[in-house]
Amino acid sequence: MKTKIVTYGILFFCNLIPLQAKDYDYPFQNPSLPVEERVEDLISRLTLSEKVQMMKHQSPAVERLGVPAYNWWNEALHGVARTSEKVTVFPQAIGMAATFDTEALEKAAGMISEEGRALFNEDVREGKTGTIYRGLTYWTPNVNIFRDPRWGRGQETYGEDPYLTAKMGSAMVRGLEGDDPVYLKAVACAKHYAVHSGPEHNRHSFNAEVDAYDLWDTYLPAFRELVVKAKVHGVMCAYNRLDGQPCCGNNEILQNILRYQWKFNGYVTSDCGAINDFAHNHKTHADDMLAVSDAVLNGTDLECGNLYQLLEQGVNKGYLSEKDINVSLKRLFTILFKIGLFDGGDMSRNPYFSIGREVLECPAHKAQAYEMACKSMVLLKNEKNTLPLDLKKLKRIALIGPNADDPQTLLANYYGTPSEIITPLKSLQRRLEGKVEIDYMKGVDHVKKLDDGPSFQEIADRAKQSDVIVFVSGINANYEGEAGDAGAGGFAGFASGDRTTLQLPQVQLDLLKELKKTGRPLIIVNMSGSVMSFEWESQHADAIIQAWYGGQSAGDAITDVLLGIYNPSGRMPLTTYMKDEDLPAMEDYSMSNRTYRYFRGQVRYPFGYGLSYTSFKYEVCPADTVVETGKPITYSVKVTNTGKRDGDEVVQLYVSHSKQGTTERMPLCALKGFKRISLKKGESKIVSFVLSPEDLALVASSGILREKAGKADIYIGGGQPQQSQGVFYPLCIKGDVFQIN
Repeated sequence: MKTKIVTYGILFFCNLIPLQAKDYDYPFQNPSLPVEERVEDLISRLTLSEKVQMMKHQSPAVERLGVPAYNWWNEALHGVARTSEKVTVFPQAIGMAATFDTEALEKAAGMISEEGRALFNEDVREGKTGTIYRGLTYWTPNVNIFRDPRWGRGQETYGEDPYLTAKMGSAMVRGLEGDDPVYLKAVACAKHYAVHSGPEHNRHSFNAEVDAYDLWDTYLPAFRELVVKAKVHGVMCAYNRLDGQPCCGNNEILQNILRYQWKFNGYVTSDCGAINDFAHNHKTHADDMLAVSDAVLNGTDLECGNLYQLLEQGVNKGYLSEKDINVSLKRLFTILFKIGLFDGGDMSRNPYFSIGREVLECPAHKAQAYEMACKSMVLLKNEKNTLPLDLKKLKRIALIGPNADDPQTLLANYYGTPSEIITPLKSLQRRLEGKVEIDYMKGVDHVKKLDDGPSFQEIADRAKQSDVIVFVSGINANYEGEAGDAGAGGFAGFASGDRTTLQLPQVQLDLLKELKKTGRPLIIVNMSGSVMSFEWESQHADAIIQAWYGGQSAGDAITDVLLGIYNPSGRMPLTTYMKDEDLPAMEDYSMSNRTYRYFRGQVRYPFGYGLSYTSFKYEVCPADTVVETGKPITYSVKVTNTGKRDGDEVVQLYVSHSKQGTTERMPLCALKGFKRISLKKGESKIVSFVLSPEDLALVASSGILREKAGKADIYIGGGQPQQSQGVFYPLCIKGDVFQIN
């Protein structure tokens, strides 16, 4: 039976008169009703068979009710991904982490969701929803901890530190989802929950084992931040098992922690094919029907896959009830109503329906992609101020290397396609046309010599005729990435998307050694989603830039750093280890001797490290050195640009607790604050950090976060305590135990 619903409005003098009546077939179609009421009405009209089909990522239309089709699967890791449309592509996530700039990332995320909105809005108006990679439920950000630099998918994360990951991930969530009190601009999804960071080859059957300390100290903090503080609306459970239970059927993490402790009321989706793993790879369930029933009972609302139709059979056999199905449907439909799927593009209510195609690759978005690429560049070495290059002294630059003119490298993985991809070669040719000759030679492929290419001696002889050599080294997403997507596992140094060594591929090292013999200044610009050990390079190159996978404008960013148009200011979101032997086994998920927080050996370039073309001076401002537990404390520092160039500085605050009198595990030091600032030469700024009780607390062996009485050292500077320009002063904490759950 159809229901006629009349909408009303209030005019001047409070005269209540009917506006134009609009017929709705059902109350759930009426955008003037509360979302909760609309959701309940829709659920009440569906059959069990229809319900279970709508719990799959490809949710079909229900024509008898006028329910549109919707495909939940979409990606927006660093731009709207996998669409046939031309869109803006920002640097890969690990590169954006290197900016240490939450404001810039939030702005970029807002632009990404604008471009996705434009495409979704068109589909809604034209009644063409349901196509994969056109929806607004983005399965990003990836806030897994990059605990091992060999992990291929680590490039999708914000690095090895829980605090940095939490802050950058939260910025991504805020930018994607918008700030409207009723509607969502788009929907973010924190993945992969939880304890997931390789290896790739056995991720469908792997059982991650961690103790309570590492779980709460390393693997859960970023997820907690996104759920509790950033209010993310989606969570994706991981492929692996955690302590014997598949993550997508894990009562402890999905129900006890996520729903009960963190009060999460959004939706949970499986990773794609993860439910199939229960019976066929993990061998934890006798058959698929038991697997899907268990997944829903433990909180996985949506399946990316093709098994949830078996839920109907599970209900009929009594493994779960239709009420259990309705719980998940309520969460899923709430999301769809909040993006406006059922509103028919009504711009009078949803402010995001006004976004149109004009935002795709608009000038502001291109400018932000360039800015993010610039900010991501990390200057690792600059012997005798080799950089920036002095154009007055240059007539010819030898540009060599597998990534000097490889557009695909700049896009990384989970990428969209821009109208133009600016490689270093393209940029240098444009910027220096008529001024400096660019002599380009690819030299080698990423992992092998070129077929019928010149010998290394011939390449070196030609390069010697130039004033400087710029070698653009590295790998790309063909070699590191997701199992199945990274298809170069047959080459030495790579396996199923993961790396087996931290070294640059040997063929590139061999060519670099030949180029060094020319006596010309040797500059290495490295592109990768992880770190190289740089054993030979750090000793013999004159300058090294870590350029990541920089997106569509990476070439211009690299050129402008080389020429000094942009002063490099990126920081390493990862530790650069000296050698492969420094790393524990890949399958060992203990954080002992991993990342800067627990590694006790010598490193080549620490987490937080990065050089500049200018210099900075730090002066500590007076502050209390005593704080009671349960209360915040503020620390400030005066930062002055003492060099001859304008530049950005990333001010970092680290806390190191005293171990005296305790056997509790704790980090050597831990990042608890950072802020990127711009300073003109000679300019000073005061930077303040407010340390909350949570920031000063430590995780007990039981997993409980507690602030205890004791001493802690505070370091503020341009990097970690052992290598930074930072200064040290003590902080004494006195009082009773303060507990944070």
